[in-house]
Amino acid sequence: MLELQFTPFPQLETKRLLLRKMQPADAKALFFLRSDETVMQYIDKERAATINDASIFIQNILSWINTNQSINWAITLKENPDQLIGSIGYWRILKEHYRAEIGYMLHPDYWKKGLMKEAIQAVLDYGFQEMNLHSVEAHINPANNGSAAILESTGFVREAYFKEDYFFRGKFLDTAIYSRLNQEGK
Repeated sequence: MLELQFTPFPQLETKRLLLRKMQPADAKALFFLRSDETVMQYIDKERAATINDASIFIQNILSWINTNQSINWAITLKENPDQLIGSIGYWRILKEHYRAEIGYMLHPDYWKKGLMKEAIQAVLDYGFQEMNLHSVEAHINPANNGSAAILESTGFVREAYFKEDYFFRGKFLDTAIYSRLNQEGK
């Protein structure tokens, strides 16, 4: 079974990005992401209604990190590390199966620049090399072609399509499941 330790927090760097620990000062930027209809179009979760909702969410993220339940990074540009432009992390970690679910979002001003691909690759490297994950999965709305393309470009394969397996806002929705195995093996 996986033994996880997220203290000290693992800050990650890519060519253009710094993936750092979220902080209370990120609430305003996170509120935008979690309330904006463009960002949330294919994320079938309730929108944040207030900045306080985002603050509480950050507190939960930090609590989950402190208890090694999950890990989430603030995505920032290296030249502006105080400005959160997105988030990425492992939300559901199945320690007994060496598997985790990845989730991410990015401010629309930074879409189609290769930044999310960079962030996903850094988080996959950490997951496979440091956390010793065997596999990573992603659950997406099948209509989210952009997310599907990013996942496929980082080595994920669509493994499942569930019809009407998710109930949100009075409707049953479909889910596409993507997965990537650790190429290095255990």
